[in-house]
Parts: sequence; structure tokens; C-alpha cells
Amino acid sequence: MNNELAERLIKISIDNPLLPETFIPWEETLGLNDVYLPPYLVSLYDTPFFETLTPIQKTELAKRETCQVMYAYAWSETLFCQFITRRLLTIDPAGWEHKFLLRELIEECRHQEMFTRAIEKLNVKAITPGFWHRFFGNFTVKLMPHDAVFMSCLAVELMAEIYAAHYRKADNVYIVLKKVSQLHHIEEARHILFTEELLKDYTMKAGFIKRTWYSTLVMLNIYFMRTMYVKKEIFSAIGISDPKVYKMAQKNFKKNFGIHCLGKSVEFVQGFNGFNFITRPMWRLFLNANV
Repeated sequence: MNNELAERLIKISIDNPLLPETFIPWEETLGLNDVYLPPYLVSLYDTPFFETLTPIQKTELAKRETCQVMYAYAWSETLFCQFITRRLLTIDPAGWEHKFLLRELIEECRHQEMFTRAIEKLNVKAITPGFWHRFFGNFTVKLMPHDAVFMSCLAVELMAEIYAAHYRKADNVYIVLKKVSQLHHIEEARHILFTEELLKDYTMKAGFIKRTWYSTLVMLNIYFMRTMYVKKEIFSAIGISDPKVYKMAQKNFKKNFGIHCLGKSVEFVQGFNGFNFITRPMWRLFLNANV
């Protein structure tokens, strides 16, 4: 990675810090025409069942799924901070990577606090990860090699960046959520650039097996995160007990997620020729990706 680029990114972070306490208008309440989530990202949107919901149920569904998105971001960044700490112990403290990771650690901790405060503003309880999410999350950051962890982190950040863009661009999204997404976008853009540059040496030298492995890692991490967004407990909480509705929501969200939320991730994998006869079917099966 270019040392000058790393130093420039560090300087931007130091000179222009974005503090959630002042950047986000936490005192603002939901406006009369505001929404918690762009409609096409609500799991049941555009299904026949959606129109049978009451206005309160539609609002609660969007609010609770937004809570899950915010929680998933905070949780994944907590995991990555575990890895950053592990990585910092093994590299030269005078080097550019150490300096940048320290800045990233500061910003990721602020993001965790920001997402937690956003959840408190929503006034709903997040559904925490189950056994397999916790197992694979901890296994990745504690035991996998650093290139695999950086690849996993980048996969989540690219997906989160696209998802947050929908919050920023929608005219009537609740201003607190819009500003949370805006702050996250500005700082994560630096993290994404850093990680992409860091991984170039690995992806440029990668052969068929390595490219297949990296592509699979990206796909699995996106799938891993996406399954935290739509949860069965949400439907019970808004008065829907029919298990078929949850399955319908999962299927519909998978379709819409594939349409709206995979662009940058697909571009990244295409950049290192990560799509082949092994990975294409997996991306189509698990993510409904158009590859």
C-alpha cells in the first residue's frame, strides 16, 4: 500500500473528526411524513400481504428491521475491533498500518456508540445473534489469517455502504437515521479505501483457488449479515403469528436485497476475477445476485 495514501487518510481523520454527539440532531423526532426505512427495503414490501397490514404494523415493521440493521452494524464493528487489537499487537508501531488501524479503531468505537444511541432512539429491543452467528463471528476475528479477516471486513463495509446510501438518498427518511448513515458513509469510505489498497497485493497475486476463496468469503459475509436483518421475532412483536409470513418476508427480502444492495460488492469481486463456475452459482443461490 502507498504510504502517502495512508498518511493522507490519517490526516483527514485527525483534522476533520465527525462526532456523533454534534453531527447528528438527536433531539429531532419523527416527522408526520417520515419513514424509518425506504419502503423497498422493508421485508414484506411489494407482497400481497403487505397491503393487509395496518399503518401501525407497517411502521413498526420498518422500525424494527431498521433496529436490526443498526444493531448488525454495531455488532460487526465490535467484532472487527477485536481483530484490530489482535493485529496491532503483531505489527510495527511506527508503521503506517499501525497508525491507520489506531485511527480506525477510534472511529469504529464511535460508530458502535452511535448505532447504539440510534437504537435507543427507536425505542425497540434488538434481537441479538444466535449461536452460529456468534460462533462464526468470533472464529473469524480470532483465528482466521489477517487477509481473510480484512476481506471479511471489507465485504461487510461495502454492503453497509450501499445499504446506508438508500437511507441518505430517500427524501423522507427520519433525519436522525439519515445523518447516522451520512456520518458512517464519510468515515467508512476511508476504511474501505484503506482495506482495498491493503488487499491489492493479495488479490493481484491470487491464483484460481485463492480468488475462489476470497469470492466465497465475501459472499458468506454478506449472507451472514443479511440474515440478521429479518427475524421471526419481529413478526410476532407486531401481531403476526403465521410462520408463512416470515418465510414470505425472507424470500422477498432476498430478492430485493439482490437488486438494491450488492452493486459495490459485485464490482469488487469482479475486480479480482472472483467469479467463476464455482462462485457464480453460490452468489446466485445465497444472495440472488445477478452475476
